[in-house]
Amino acid sequence: MIIGTEFIHRFEQFASPQIAESWDHVGLQIGNPERPIHKMMTTLDVRPEIVDEAVEQGVDFIFAHHPVMFHAAKDLDTRDPQNAMYAKLLANNITVYAAHTNLDTANGGMNDWLADVLQLTDTTPLVPAGEDPVTGQPVGMGRVGSLSQPMTPADFADYCRERFGLKGVRLINHPDDDAKQIQRVAVLGGAGGDLYQHAVNAGADAYVTGDVSYHYAHDMIAHHLTVVDPGHHVEAVCEHQLAELFRSWQREHDGWDFAIIENSINTDPFDFIVK
Repeated sequence: MIIGTEFIHRFEQFASPQIAESWDHVGLQIGNPERPIHKMMTTLDVRPEIVDEAVEQGVDFIFAHHPVMFHAAKDLDTRDPQNAMYAKLLANNITVYAAHTNLDTANGGMNDWLADVLQLTDTTPLVPAGEDPVTGQPVGMGRVGSLSQPMTPADFADYCRERFGLKGVRLINHPDDDAKQIQRVAVLGGAGGDLYQHAVNAGADAYVTGDVSYHYAHDMIAHHLTVVDPGHHVEAVCEHQLAELFRSWQREHDGWDFAIIENSINTDPFDFIVK
């Protein structure tokens, strides 16, 4: 048997809360971490439909990437869907823990997984964030590395679409750069539009990140930085990667015999209308 606090301690040796951004809300979100873990679910988001699935599957610990209580509740009126979700979690004794920008920054975490999807080699951190307080190794947000073969911006955008299994992506590219060759690539999961200058400074030919705004897109074009926006939801890669990481830890620890399942619901709020 393992209790939540023991598992959390092990995870925080991998992705310390100390390397999270100061504005972030990582760690315990809801529930009692001193309860035993019998069944864990890994998920990108904690939404009402995810909680319904967790209850149906008998989950008692949800490990999420996005914080469920990012904004403080002003009241506990359960007519509000978010508050009703909190009530359901508490009523079913489900503990929720979130690892957000600490997982983004940790070596072997979110941005390494995204770089692996794109098959980048010789990767290094894009936005340095000092040293890991546990290992002393350099850490940073995002990754920059190389493709095995150069390709045009249009081909690279299609490559990203295929690698992430998407219906479509947004391409931001200067009109004069349609024939340029993309080989050095920066990637940063989530919403990294405001950090594009790091990609420029790293000599990246292209930058892959989500939720790029209109005005940042114009700035990127002015810098002749090709950008592919595959959306925020590509971070769902964490659902399988976290489950696999935790299973590897189970093999190292006697008594860690809890079940691990991955969320099966697509929580991407956006869809592409293709005609």
